[in-house]
Amino acid sequence: METIPSFSKDATWSLVKIMPEVVINCPLCDHDISHAFDTRQFRGHTIYNRVCACCGFVFQSPRMETNELDAFYASEYRQVYQGEAGPNPQDLLNQEERASALLNFAKDTISNITRHLDIGCSAGCLLEVFRDHYQSETVGVEPGDAYRRYAQSKGLIIYPDIADIKNANESKFDLISMAHVLEHLPDPVGYLISLREQYLLPQGWLLIEVPNLYCHDSFEIAHLASYSMHTLCQTLLRSGFEIFKHESHGRPRSELLGLYLTVLAKPGVQVDVISPEKMVAQKRQLGMLRRRVLQKLFPKQAWIR
Repeated sequence: METIPSFSKDATWSLVKIMPEVVINCPLCDHDISHAFDTRQFRGHTIYNRVCACCGFVFQSPRMETNELDAFYASEYRQVYQGEAGPNPQDLLNQEERASALLNFAKDTISNITRHLDIGCSAGCLLEVFRDHYQSETVGVEPGDAYRRYAQSKGLIIYPDIADIKNANESKFDLISMAHVLEHLPDPVGYLISLREQYLLPQGWLLIEVPNLYCHDSFEIAHLASYSMHTLCQTLLRSGFEIFKHESHGRPRSELLGLYLTVLAKPGVQVDVISPEKMVAQKRQLGMLRRRVLQKLFPKQAWIR
């Protein structure tokens, strides 16, 4: 019988007391059998990821419980990842370049936007870039206190939680974007269904970007799930979205490495049957080998910064 591990903890950060939650059912297909996939150290914590035996979805277990996740993102996430709570020049530059890349991905398909919601909007750079292009109304959600205050100081409407949007009687949106957010959610399918039913207009668009399991390091304390293009698309289909456009790329960090997955989708028919992904471990190994080779052969193109 496989022993369920627990987090090891040191004094790297201390505001959140990690009490691990063991995830039994796959967040994508709800199957209750999974296998150990990856174990590694991250900032003094041992992170365990598992792979679903049914659909091939990779998810963290054990992980922080929901109330601990909320506290972590409100006050500690940026401190852990950046060493400081508020925006710094390099982070803002990355956000601006990522926002421009996402606009370039979307604008050939989306001709008009009237209301845009960006979840996990951070400093608000993506909201500003899309607002300036589409002349749209913008609303953001950012749980991090320091980044939310920074975005609000620029005159943007930013809420700490998506539930606050409903409480404020905001109208629905014809674009919802989530850049590097879905991998942080404990229930991605349920969350996306809620977005589709409660916040997105029936003819609206959903723009998603996540790290690529087959190229990105992926396994971090805050990443509760790791997506391939296959499992990302399956997540969207099961949540009732139709996929219009997708790509893997490295913008803004690399010209060669497919670090990120970006998908543009619209509300569609909810799919209950999941198409499983096979040989996930082998694909991960091959993808990371390809990354190492490209880094060695073409270091300047592999990492722009």
